[in-house]
Amino acid sequence: MIRRFFSQTFSLTSDNEAPTVDKVIPELTFEGLSIHWREKGFKKIITMVGAGISTSAGIPDFRSPGYGLYSNKKQHKLPHPTAIFDVENFQRNPAPFFELAKELYPGSFVPTPAHYFIRLLHEKGVLQRHYTQNIDMLERLAGVPEEKLIEAIGSFNTNHCLNCKQLYDMAWMKKKIFSDHLPICEQCKGLVKPDIVFIGENLPDIFYSSPDEDFKECDLLIIMGTSLEMQPFASLIHRAGPRCIRLLINRDAVGRASFAPWMDANGEALLYGEAKNTRDVAFLGDCDAGVWALAEALGWEDELQELISNGQRELEEGKDNIVVYYGDEIQTAATDSAKK
Repeated sequence: MIRRFFSQTFSLTSDNEAPTVDKVIPELTFEGLSIHWREKGFKKIITMVGAGISTSAGIPDFRSPGYGLYSNKKQHKLPHPTAIFDVENFQRNPAPFFELAKELYPGSFVPTPAHYFIRLLHEKGVLQRHYTQNIDMLERLAGVPEEKLIEAIGSFNTNHCLNCKQLYDMAWMKKKIFSDHLPICEQCKGLVKPDIVFIGENLPDIFYSSPDEDFKECDLLIIMGTSLEMQPFASLIHRAGPRCIRLLINRDAVGRASFAPWMDANGEALLYGEAKNTRDVAFLGDCDAGVWALAEALGWEDELQELISNGQRELEEGKDNIVVYYGDEIQTAATDSAKK
């Protein structure tokens, strides 16, 4: 004890002694995490995801050259590709956004195994909350309940008039978009915009109000398919308490201080692979491969496959019945359209 005191106080650790690291689990590897999960389990899991979770659904990164933003830039003489998501530009010239919306609109794609794995966490009773940067709504189609979702930059689920704030549902907006009619408010003739966060707009209030409570007892944070570059979304990793394991499932090694200096400055960097790491684990590969590896390690393969098979069958049988949430009331695009 005395030797440890002097070593810590005066940095007298010998070259042959590695500094003691208080690891949350014995082995900070994917296998080590899987063993801990099987033997002791997790009770409060938070997932946070980006565009990479939807790649295998056929949704490319819409910021990539050759995709919607860039083709629209040339066609509509936009100053830069992201001008499509500038709210002032949208009010002046909404046509480019609604052309892109056809490519992104929910219902054209089906959830991936990674989306269904999040649903499986909910079915197991361990999903505390799911945070997403995506607007594709594939979590909803996979059956993740609305009360578990924090859509950080909104979605097509609801729409509001920019003038009078009149609410319109997804079925109404879809009809306008795919008939090449600008969505004009039936009350005041103002422009109706999907509740997607544009440049110059604030993120939803729930994004700021939920993390304090959500992360209070979180024991596992799963980060999938995100570059951890967009703020303030990326800073969620810092909300995890010091004994909360952070699992990265991503094709690229992201979140490290060397890639994101702001993380190091704020003590928020992921430390997987470093000697001072106490709780971070990384699976570098596709998101679907990562969740299948977890399912295999946990003995959940059959359950995950059943969710996927049943979900795909249900979507095929009712492909026009995209779920629409109106508060506590659940409708579908088909039934809602029939009412009008």
